[in-house]
Amino acid sequence: MKKVLFHTETLSFTAEFNDSPAAEIIINSLPIESEVSTWGDEIYFSTGITAPSEGATMEVNIGDIAYWPDGKCICIFFGRTPASTSDNPVPASPVVIIGKTRESPESLRKIREGERIRVSIA
Repeated sequence: MKKVLFHTETLSFTAEFNDSPAAEIIINSLPIESEVSTWGDEIYFSTGITAPSEGATMEVNIGDIAYWPDGKCICIFFGRTPASTSDNPVPASPVVIIGKTRESPESLRKIREGERIRVSIA
């Protein structure tokens, strides 16, 4: 597990990344700066990184951080998305879980579309 820092205009928070091949490639590419997009209670942003999609799933939980191979994006799930049929988030298409944050959904909801985000080793 590696600690990673996410910093936006609104919020700074940490996450722990796992040892998956996708997480390793992203960690080795840090720091990353991008612009936040939102999709329900999910923020995501382009990384420009191509990482393996092995282990991709549609099963995600609140607090999960994932790599979305279709968009070369990092996604942070903290509640319902437009694809949800319950209170659990559902990605637009399969994602690779790369980490977890303990940041509260209430805090993450304050991050707005278009904000700059920087991801670095904590």
